Amino acid sequence: MPVDLTSIPRPVLYAVILLIAFLLTLWVRRIIHRFVSDSSLFLKVDATKYSFIKNAASLIIFSLAVFVIIYSIPEFRTLGTTLLASAGIATAVLAFASQAALSNIVSGVFIVIFKPFRVDDLIRIEGDKAGVVEDITLRHTVIRDFQNQRIIIPNSVISSQTIVNSHIEDQRFKRQIFFGISYDSNIDKAFKIITEEAENHPYFLDGRTDEEKESGWPKVKCRVIGFGDSSVNLRADVWSNSPEESWELFCDINKSVKERFDKEGIEIPFPYRTVVYKKDLPKNG
Repeated sequence: MPVDLTSIPRPVLYAVILLIAFLLTLWVRRIIHRFVSDSSLFLKVDATKYSFIKNAASLIIFSLAVFVIIYSIPEFRTLGTTLLASAGIATAVLAFASQAALSNIVSGVFIVIFKPFRVDDLIRIEGDKAGVVEDITLRHTVIRDFQNQRIIIPNSVISSQTIVNSHIEDQRFKRQIFFGISYDSNIDKAFKIITEEAENHPYFLDGRTDEEKESGWPKVKCRVIGFGDSSVNLRADVWSNSPEESWELFCDINKSVKERFDKEGIEIPFPYRTVVYKKDLPKNG
């Protein structure tokens, strides 16, 4: 049976509207608090930074309740309509003026929800920008690059770009290390030296799958990938536990392989040029 609102005394009706607004405000604030608290653990920031969201939600709910009360009073209905229209225009103007900021906030919320990257993740984005995610705010993301500089990227920008995340799911990293040896050098001997130096490194990881192990796939896969003007070009695929360890492994193996090549007679060539002086050329006729 429908309730006849006209039969309810106005003071009681207004009190009920305010009570509903109050309870709705408590519920919304609790939801926001739970969401922000979980996000703050994920983002490693203080949840109090986002208290304005709860206050803004409370203000909107109570403002709507006041407008409903004013609109329900016949004497104030025209005033309520005018105020509501003015508020709508002001809101539209404010939204248009702050659309960039709102876009960043929405993008920041999406980053928190879908987690394409997290604080402390190593990422690379378009334009060869790479580093460790240091902070994620509602407006922007802070990345610390390898020179210890901070890259500030608006959330709306970074969320629209292709991101390579080295820490999501599987942090293992396969480093491709390139070498060049002379055409006179023994390729198999060079492969043996590279494999030994890689496997002896403390950061080396056996990254083979079970299928590759069963098929006899080598721990360090070495290949001849091409022929240069003065060198045979080799590549070794070497695994490690993380991109950071992989960089250390890469630098150390370059050094140790160079020393082994020198010791065991594997030449790393440099470009040869034959210079012919014009006066040495035979004269025509």
